[in-house]
Amino acid sequence: MNEPSRPGSNGRALLLRGVRSALVPGQDDPTVTLLPERLALRIPILVFLTALTIGFTAGSIAIPIEVYHLDAELSWPLGVLQATPLVFAARWPLAAWRASGIGLLLTVVVRHGEGFMPWPVTAILGLVVILFFAGVGCDRETTIGVGAVTIVGALVPAVLVGMPGWFGMILAGIVIVALTFGDAVGGRHSAVEELRLREEQHRQDLARQAVLEERARIARELHDVVAHHMSVIAMQAEAAPYKIPDLPDAAKQTFGVVRDAAREALTETRRVVGLLRADDEGAERAPQPGLDRLDDLAATARRYGLSVATVIVGMPRQLDVGVDLSAFRIIQESLSNAARYAPGSRVHVEIKYGTGTLTVSVTDDGARSTPEESHGGGHGIVGMRERVTMLGGTLSAGPRDGKAGGGGDRA
Repeated sequence: MNEPSRPGSNGRALLLRGVRSALVPGQDDPTVTLLPERLALRIPILVFLTALTIGFTAGSIAIPIEVYHLDAELSWPLGVLQATPLVFAARWPLAAWRASGIGLLLTVVVRHGEGFMPWPVTAILGLVVILFFAGVGCDRETTIGVGAVTIVGALVPAVLVGMPGWFGMILAGIVIVALTFGDAVGGRHSAVEELRLREEQHRQDLARQAVLEERARIARELHDVVAHHMSVIAMQAEAAPYKIPDLPDAAKQTFGVVRDAAREALTETRRVVGLLRADDEGAERAPQPGLDRLDDLAATARRYGLSVATVIVGMPRQLDVGVDLSAFRIIQESLSNAARYAPGSRVHVEIKYGTGTLTVSVTDDGARSTPEESHGGGHGIVGMRERVTMLGGTLSAGPRDGKAGGGGDRA
């Protein structure tokens, strides 16, 4: 039969684990970077911490020599142990606290209760800063252990050898306040970092979702294109024996094979893309648009307040269905972006027919630049890039000619 745990057993176990993690060096020791990444802020703070360390160390050495008349041979190593660890406390807080704690305890042993308190005030100030960094960098369990060891391992021995108990209680309160403040700052820092990571993950998820949605839409459109052509192949193959009199049996058999293969391919295509259709009942059923509807696009954009001018360079020719459809969708998305982010602007649409190439350029003179892809709600560029990549082309999007006053897409 299991014996129920006592109310204080969990607290004692927590305290023992915290003391153990505080005293025993290991791989769990935190290595934190509390300084800002920008050099303009980082360097002044490093200089300040270095100057603070030099001042506290010098005070921890000089005060015992001048005021307490301690031998210099003892004051030097004790002062260095007590205050110098401050210089790396922002990076390795537990290691700095351990070194400083050893210096404080050795000072109690060396002084033998002489004076009001065994340590110079600069050592106490250095300890407060180190405790703050320990509270920021360590988890709460270890922070509790640090506070317990500091009070029991340094302050209690000092009280036992002559330091007033009321003053020991004041120092214990300062220790607790420094650790509590550091823990609060560290918790906020962790929360901000976690929020930043979650926002970055959310932006990546939105971009990934936009890619998947655009690929699904492309798959549906390609299904319509392929289904149309495969249907034509099947019908022509089935009608060929009736259109051509005295067709040899071998040719009839060949047309039958072509017909069956076309029907099988059409069935498999519908089966694969059928899932996408089922999830999107509003998918387009009409014939897929192309550049022959460019004037309709421009007219729609003008109704949204844009001033649209279209230019066709070169001799228009019959395009591959996928290229024609993708060019239409890219222009459509570019005009939508212009209406959303540069309302009332003048938009220039240029379609250039080259030898085996097609170049589409959409530019505007709006006051706002093209939005970044990673921002929520603005993943149209992701879809355009998917279409261009599928066709083996390239896409560029950004401020026009390096100017902030206008933007453009070029595919």
